[in-house]
Amino acid sequence: MPDSLPAALAEVRTLLLDAGLNRAVAAGRRRGLRPSVPRAELRPVALKSGPRLQVITANGSAPLTRNLARGAEAEAAVDALLAEPFGNWHVETATTTLQLRVTKSGAAQVHRTAAPPVAEPVAEPVSHDRTKAHLLDPGDPIFTVIGGSAAKRRQVDAFLRALAATLPDGLHGPLRVADLGCGNAYLTFAAYRWLTQQGIDVHLVGVDIREDQRQRNTELARRLGWADRVRFVAGTITDAVVGPNPDLVLALHACDTATDEALARAVRWGSRWVLAAPCCHHDLAAQLRSEPTPPPHELLTRQGILRERFADVLTDAVRAGLLRLHGYRAEVVEFVDSRHTPRNLLIRARHTGAPPTGEHWSQYRALVDGWRVTPRLAALLGEPAGATATSATSRHTRTTNPTG
Repeated sequence: MPDSLPAALAEVRTLLLDAGLNRAVAAGRRRGLRPSVPRAELRPVALKSGPRLQVITANGSAPLTRNLARGAEAEAAVDALLAEPFGNWHVETATTTLQLRVTKSGAAQVHRTAAPPVAEPVAEPVSHDRTKAHLLDPGDPIFTVIGGSAAKRRQVDAFLRALAATLPDGLHGPLRVADLGCGNAYLTFAAYRWLTQQGIDVHLVGVDIREDQRQRNTELARRLGWADRVRFVAGTITDAVVGPNPDLVLALHACDTATDEALARAVRWGSRWVLAAPCCHHDLAAQLRSEPTPPPHELLTRQGILRERFADVLTDAVRAGLLRLHGYRAEVVEFVDSRHTPRNLLIRARHTGAPPTGEHWSQYRALVDGWRVTPRLAALLGEPAGATATSATSRHTRTTNPTG
């Protein structure tokens, strides 16, 4: 049941001025209204002159940072921000996390959870002079609950950086996210944590084929107090029912053609953004071994290690090309240093709806026909091996399944 907006904002005010504040974000806008700044972030900092409340507001160009003395100065700034018609507030303190969303009718939907337990005391307030090395601190309390090695945390943080570079500024939701092939759900939980810290209203579903993983991850979501926002289903990437079509699809190191299944599902859903970090590339590698290499490229595949690496490149080039043919702007980037994982490439795609050109189709056909390969993603998207640019273009407009 919606809460009274004045009462909810009064609760937010109390948390913002409390000594236990860790971080708060205001973002979005209410229906028919626009705040004077699109986003504001508050956190405690330690200066030589004493503790301060740091308020950072973005005005579309350079951010404005103010370090305000506790008391009347900080209270006045907080009251001014609460008077702005922000659509979302996300507040984290030492003991609780509060998310407030203003509905279209002007009521408040408030979600409160207890802070996850910490493994050891964390000194606060933190110095604002320290360089922040991670988007999600490796000491974040969620890692006490979900675990994960240092290497996995580095990969997840690097993935979050790519996500931050992909999503547009000012996004506040509601945002529906699917993590396909989620495994132990390190990325699932970290993505939810980071997105909500940005003031985004998020609903996230993780998909994994194993029922025991679903049960484990569901229990972790319950322990974190996120069970109503983060849920898990057991099933294949191709067939699992996730509910309403997700806006954002994630896939971190889904093995071999599981990455193709994740990309195909995202295309059929019409998802706005896709981030997939491929793992092994056995499918096209096997096809390259079974077919004579087209001249004059024999030296590319004569050595086994070079053939395997070329198969990796060819696979991801074909995936990016197919995404372009289906209305996505796709790029392949390195998202983490190869010291941390050799599988460090990321396919990052944004749906533009732009129709493919004849040249796009010609480039794709020349690549797959020249190497005599049948990409799994093409089969999943219904592209026949002998499609021409003309026939394929005529079939490009598709109807997505609204409840996939």
